[in-house]
Amino acid sequence: MSDNLLMVKNLSIEYRTDQEVVKAVNNISFSLRKGETLGIVGETGAGKTTTALSIMGLLPEITGRITNGEVLYEGNNLLELHETKMQEIRGEQIAMIFQDPMTSLNPVISVGDQIAEALLLHNSDNKSKVQIQQRVEEVLHLVGIPAKRKYDFPHQFSGGMKQRVVIAIALACEPQLLISDEPTTALDVTIQAQVISMIRNLQSRLNTAMIMITHDLGVVAMTCDNVAVMYAGEFIEMGTAANIYEGKHHHPYTIGLFGSIPNLHTKTKRLAPVPGLMPDPANLPEGCSFVPRCPNKTDICDKVHPDVYCNGTHKIRCHLFAEQENWEKED
Repeated sequence: MSDNLLMVKNLSIEYRTDQEVVKAVNNISFSLRKGETLGIVGETGAGKTTTALSIMGLLPEITGRITNGEVLYEGNNLLELHETKMQEIRGEQIAMIFQDPMTSLNPVISVGDQIAEALLLHNSDNKSKVQIQQRVEEVLHLVGIPAKRKYDFPHQFSGGMKQRVVIAIALACEPQLLISDEPTTALDVTIQAQVISMIRNLQSRLNTAMIMITHDLGVVAMTCDNVAVMYAGEFIEMGTAANIYEGKHHHPYTIGLFGSIPNLHTKTKRLAPVPGLMPDPANLPEGCSFVPRCPNKTDICDKVHPDVYCNGTHKIRCHLFAEQENWEKED
């Protein structure tokens, strides 16, 4: 039996409207073991959040459609489960920290009641009201909020404290898998570091597996065991954190991402952003999706979609690695 908690196989997702078909996620695969953290990094519109929503079973009912693939959680394909069963899993076994705490919290319900709601929905061991309130206070304490503040409403909390409340709700039932979607985007740098440190400590304490979705390579470096770089709905580079941060070979897009990070040890006065924009997901190029922005493109890049090439745990989807020593085409 596989020791993987989660396996995503050949997942493809589209958004359909009367005008067009948007190919948001295109044939991605990855796996995750208990206690392990996978970072999915990429710019806005790459398909990161869509991937997370598909795992949670929260894609828009009318427009969102999974066209291919499997999402196996403990061997069971979540895509085949009835919504009633997904509601049992969602929150208790798989939880998600949503991107914006301002919209994730109900403004007219106290934060304590919002945490208690999650516990009541998954009250399989029939905890009493007193026990549930005790658990609410425990979870608030875990995220560094005084228990007495359970009576307060979201507007009485700062942005960083709201994010802590959202994390408390996600962790209330001690899920086996935590999906964290841009958990530090709206926070200042000091609070970002506190929230990331807190998530890591809680994850270590509960042995929770985590998918960290972000566009911040610094956050990925601090939190992740493995990294997937996403571009135009595809994983264009995957590997261990060491492969991505210390390896000598990278996809041109990954090189561009690192080039856009401020570096205090160089004399360069300006950042080097990746030129251009991601392609329209409703009209992807015939060949490589990165070809309009790639400084190393060749003739084949315009015409043929690249295969994935592997060197141990490091994988890169790029024609440049077809003849590279020690790199082999993935089966």
